[in-house]
Amino acid sequence: MNKPLWQPSKKKKQESLLTDFSKFVNLDSNSNFKKLWEWSIKNPEEFWSKFWDYSKIIGNKGKEIIKKNNIFNKSKFFLDSKINYAENILKKKSEEIAIHFLSEKGFEESITWKELYEKVCKFSAYLKALDLKKGDRVAAYVPNKIESIISFLACAKNGIIWSSCSPDFGIQGVVDRFKQIKPKVLITSDYYFYNGKKINILEKADDILKQIPSIKKTLVYAYNKNEKTNYKKFENFDEVLNLSKLDTTFERFEFNHPIYILFSSGTTGKPKCITHGAGNVLIEHNKEFMLHCDIRDNEKLFYYTTTGWMMWNWLVGGLATGSTIFLFDGSPVYPKIDILLEYCQNKKINLFGVSAKYIDHLKNENYNSKNLDLNSIKIITSTGSPLAEESFKYVYENIKQDVHLASIAGGTDLVGCLILCNLYSNVYKGEIQGQSLGIDIDVFTDDGKSASDGEKGELVVKSPFPSMPVKFWGDDNGQKYYNAYFTKFKNIWHHGDFIEKTSNNGFIMRGRSDATLNPGGVRIGTSEIYQQVEDIDFIIEGLVVGQNYDDDVRIILFVTTKNDEELDEDKIKSIKSRIRKNCSPKHVPSIIKKVPEIPRTKSGKIVELAVRKLINGEEINNKEAIANPDCLNYFRNLKDL
Repeated sequence: MNKPLWQPSKKKKQESLLTDFSKFVNLDSNSNFKKLWEWSIKNPEEFWSKFWDYSKIIGNKGKEIIKKNNIFNKSKFFLDSKINYAENILKKKSEEIAIHFLSEKGFEESITWKELYEKVCKFSAYLKALDLKKGDRVAAYVPNKIESIISFLACAKNGIIWSSCSPDFGIQGVVDRFKQIKPKVLITSDYYFYNGKKINILEKADDILKQIPSIKKTLVYAYNKNEKTNYKKFENFDEVLNLSKLDTTFERFEFNHPIYILFSSGTTGKPKCITHGAGNVLIEHNKEFMLHCDIRDNEKLFYYTTTGWMMWNWLVGGLATGSTIFLFDGSPVYPKIDILLEYCQNKKINLFGVSAKYIDHLKNENYNSKNLDLNSIKIITSTGSPLAEESFKYVYENIKQDVHLASIAGGTDLVGCLILCNLYSNVYKGEIQGQSLGIDIDVFTDDGKSASDGEKGELVVKSPFPSMPVKFWGDDNGQKYYNAYFTKFKNIWHHGDFIEKTSNNGFIMRGRSDATLNPGGVRIGTSEIYQQVEDIDFIIEGLVVGQNYDDDVRIILFVTTKNDEELDEDKIKSIKSRIRKNCSPKHVPSIIKKVPEIPRTKSGKIVELAVRKLINGEEINNKEAIANPDCLNYFRNLKDL
């Protein structure tokens, strides 16, 4: 019996925004999340219209909530509405703090709501003076600082499309992304810090500009305003801001007007340019923060992210709730392992968001937060990869006992979640609590039928939803869009996650379906093996792939070990025994091999596909999305597989 690790109290349920919203729509949900979700998907027009009102979106809602089309992604939401994203973010004009920033070097900055409003309006005026118009693109190669958010909101205010990369991307990675969208302006900074090192950004700027001729203007902001700056041929962001007039007009655009372009990880080919609409992400983020995370006005939100990960866009969306958001730039474990948790303590953070990799790292280091006061944290969210059962238990035993631990999953495709948390459901180890309201989630078997509880299958969406991408940039005939989501099941959104439903109305992530193992024709999710391996005391982490062998597939497990411990026969036997006992004989790897390093994307996801290609004798086309690409050489040159 899987006993709950945490249960929301009756008082929490009654006082939750979920209950408040249920009353608002005259639904007696009786604190039953499944009942509320089922109502939301059976009545999508009413749900999304009522939630627009409930979340007090500023704009003209219009009358046509959903314009349906027989082709899934041709259906449109709020087709005759008009909104301005920045107007919704900048509702407050108070002297309270809107955004606070902390560098790993220890220096801090903050900006009030009033200052944020004024600076966005000033930069908006400057962009207009450059003759940038609705639909033009601005690219940003920036650290996670307040200036980056000012720049983004000014673009959104003017109907200009924003796109950002974090400065840890190499030159080719930046060019592969930005060149596709032909930006007119580049915004960057002079340097940033990571793991104690000062890293120059401008050194890369010249090479980037040579390869993207569409960029006619480059602006640079100072990482540290107390230092003298001289950017020579580049414009000084802070000087421009000081000299600009205040443009307080907020033109309202169509609901689906593009607001930003995000990029797929692109570990095996050029990244896809996923274009999102302003109203689409606004209403989705409002829903996730308010109804799923129970976030309200004046709370404090902190997600550890970079500007190259969708969680940055998600965090910025939290401003629309009236909450203060907190930024951190640098290594999450420098200068000490609990720098992020100390930040939460000092700033009395209410929502703390991290990657599953970060929690796993704390667990592997046997970290305990007993010396910190984390009373303010009411919810910890984890994403990027599945959070293992043992990591769930670790958080409750070593970080905070009374906390809503929320494993969440979705992706860049919707800048949000398909399955996530809620305050009606219990938290069980290894499980995501439930479906995203208003999104018709299901799990399909390969024959397109709904899977039973405990049966593994494909994560799908059966009906259109607002936060679908508007388009893929440069995909004029829509073929890339279609190929990404609709080739497996007819007119059904196929998300690419291998997953299972539970009897608790929850979900267990089993890994990406394109990385699913298939030995002897039996589909196996990689996370099932990871779950066993990463709880072994001498292992840091593992990577599982399938290798073509003798007209079948055999499972290869690569591991890194603590203190570079040798992997002898006894250890290999113990790993295999554990997997056989807790999974099945089919899950047992044919080969287990110690490696110096496991490749990851810049957002922390294990790169299974690239390794699989290499050990099967294929080449990969794009290494720029990988944080540690040099380690791929090891897998390419393996002789004993």
